[in-house]
Amino acid sequence: MVRVILVVVVLVLSSYSLITETELMPYYMFFLGALSLVTGLVELQKDRKGFWGYMSIVISLFVFFVSIQGFLIN
Repeated sequence: MVRVILVVVVLVLSSYSLITETELMPYYMFFLGALSLVTGLVELQKDRKGFWGYMSIVISLFVFFVSIQGFLIN
């Protein structure tokens, strides 16, 4: 349920930013990082302690870092 909400938010933000050419990239990246984090946690809870669960969490941390930089620069 949380993943569906995050997917919708990411799609709406990216579509709105594409149509209106506004700068919503830090917000988009923040929600994309949250989506990646939730996906990684779901993979780890499914007892698939493989590569992609941990990789999703590492990617989400990087995306959060980029998002925070975007908030601070703008």
